Amino acid sequence: MAEETERAEAAVAALSEAEAAARLAELTRRLDAANRAYYQDDAPDLSDADYDALKREAAAIEARFPHLAHPDSPTAQVGAAPAEGFGKVTHAERMLSLANAFDAADVADFVAGIRRYLNLPDAAPLAFTAEPKIDGLSLSLRYEDGRLVSAATRGDGVTGENVTANALTIKDIPARLEGAPAVLEVRGEVYMRHADFAALNAQQAAAGDKTFANPRNAAAGSLRQLDPAVTRARPLSFFAYSWGELSAPLGRSQAEAVARLAALGFPTNPLTRRCDSLDEMLAHYAGIEERRATLGYDIDGVVYKVDDLALQARLGLRSTTPRWAIAHKFPAELAWTRLEAIDIQVGRTGALSPVARLTPVTVGGVVVSNATLHNEDYIAGRDSRGQPIRGGRDIRVGDWVQVYRAGDVIPKIADVDLSRRPEGAAPFVFPVTCPECGSDAVREEGDAVRRCTGGLICPAQAVEKLKHFVSRQAFDIEGLGSKQVEAFYADGWIREPADIFDLERNYGTGLRQLKNREGWGEKSARNLFDAIAERRRIGLGRLIFALGIRHVGEVAAADLARHFGSWAAFIDTVDRAAQEPAAAAPDVRARKPHLADSPAWSEITGIDGIGEAVAVALTTTLTQDAERASVDRLVAQLQVEAPPARATAGSPVAGKTVVFTGTLEKMTRAEAKARAEALGAKVAGSVSAKTDLLVAGPGAGSKAKKAAELGIETIDEDGWLALIGDG
Repeated sequence: MAEETERAEAAVAALSEAEAAARLAELTRRLDAANRAYYQDDAPDLSDADYDALKREAAAIEARFPHLAHPDSPTAQVGAAPAEGFGKVTHAERMLSLANAFDAADVADFVAGIRRYLNLPDAAPLAFTAEPKIDGLSLSLRYEDGRLVSAATRGDGVTGENVTANALTIKDIPARLEGAPAVLEVRGEVYMRHADFAALNAQQAAAGDKTFANPRNAAAGSLRQLDPAVTRARPLSFFAYSWGELSAPLGRSQAEAVARLAALGFPTNPLTRRCDSLDEMLAHYAGIEERRATLGYDIDGVVYKVDDLALQARLGLRSTTPRWAIAHKFPAELAWTRLEAIDIQVGRTGALSPVARLTPVTVGGVVVSNATLHNEDYIAGRDSRGQPIRGGRDIRVGDWVQVYRAGDVIPKIADVDLSRRPEGAAPFVFPVTCPECGSDAVREEGDAVRRCTGGLICPAQAVEKLKHFVSRQAFDIEGLGSKQVEAFYADGWIREPADIFDLERNYGTGLRQLKNREGWGEKSARNLFDAIAERRRIGLGRLIFALGIRHVGEVAAADLARHFGSWAAFIDTVDRAAQEPAAAAPDVRARKPHLADSPAWSEITGIDGIGEAVAVALTTTLTQDAERASVDRLVAQLQVEAPPARATAGSPVAGKTVVFTGTLEKMTRAEAKARAEALGAKVAGSVSAKTDLLVAGPGAGSKAKKAAELGIETIDEDGWLALIGDG
């Protein structure tokens, strides 16, 4: 597998920000279709394992591009919204997904990242548990005083489906516990064994009923039956591997806690093992992979978790994944097929992305007819200067290509069989004009991606920006999804975001026009107008993210919202920064006269996590006449709300702006920032007149000097820990 791993690494290494955005858009389209098929039509056309893998692939992409957040990105979602037929249960603690590793190098990076975050030297002990990753349906079981009071699917990670009656029919799930904490949420996986799956499908076929595609779908469909009697008749099993809310600890380590769950009567996986080194982790992975076909149930990898629960607490969580765990996926499958055509797709940022159209072939149990080709250099095998690039190949229409699915998800090309190349196959000529609007497609120096310059006149960009605007992490307007946006745009009803809030006035008089459209009725039209009205009140962070500005993902938008607090303060600073180009990028300086001082620019770039690329994107986008007029028309229709205040009663640093500099010896910089923000402080990257406190460790330099000049209070790390009560 070494050669395949190298090829996969080469493909990932070739990614640029724009390519990642285009790929995440494709992930979103596939997930939307899968959600409709699974949750609305009850006829899944994508396995749940592949559904989860789609989200993890997106997480892996965004891990390489932390400044990028895509609309509807699977990394911003955990599962899917609960189905209408079930009651809803709000999880006391969120149920998260896992980041992915695809080879030994990824696992080594994961372990090294843990050590860096915790500031642990290589010689310091650091143990992990390794367990099979069960290909089933996540379930959370809540026990109070030893009695099962609720069972819920993961849902979207915050709210799941209430399947308590169904869970009580599963033999592996006890209704009562002896000796358990007063409050205990046990989390695990509902699955179906191969023999039980075969027997169920034989029974379904004999009765003339629909058979299931695989054990994962069978388990998910069986648990989610509205009639518990149907679930009772299905052979479901359960493995416990984690927990949520607890009134008392289960142990000091992951291994101890899982052993306690087993002692309470829950089935736990016998292949779970504690590993004291990376070599042990990888050896156990190899051993599980060898036994995969003989286990009697489906697994799709191995999950590694930091064993020490105190270290898990220090490492904490990302938005949808824990830092202390990762899923090491099994290798992708390969297949050969013919490349029939190369099409060019235009994304919302104007990026031209090539897509391979293939003779359909089955790879990893899924029929593949398209594959990503990254960019023009990857197709040519050489960069713009004619130099060979790593992973790039001379790919031509008509070639026989080897296809694989990275992480069992996104189809990619691994190799080209030059011995089978047809006579007359010509090198692919990448277009220099946009296939959507005919505008010039320009490739800037240092950028691997060619972009359409059409902007608002390019229908591909306009539609994708509107889809982004209504996406789940942006305005999230129920009833206004991708298909509706495309239809309304095609008919001229929507051309920019502000038009959405004029829909009822322009086309809803008496509901006549909308209700008579195909697929619409009076009720659905009324529901849409009501949903749009509800979104006239919107959080500042969501608004900034919804504008679809390059480099401004969900995290950056939230950071900007926390710092500025209001739209007026935000846009005023952006306007002033656009007039202060002294510290800006060269393209900004070229357009504006030089100014000696740039306080507004410094304020933006001084926000921790916000760099020059974001500042340039904000100032160049929001000060263009057409874009700004569109944004102003939108904001005029909204009530923009400040970010919610953190629950920081009694915090000595709530509302203060804190800067860290020098070397921190008792915690990493990431830990310090997370702790300060949890206490309600703003963390800035540079010292200014707005700074309230500087925490200076050994080696503090210019920031400490500037703080002294401005009379800003300065303390050392011990003083900081004492101030926040961690000393």
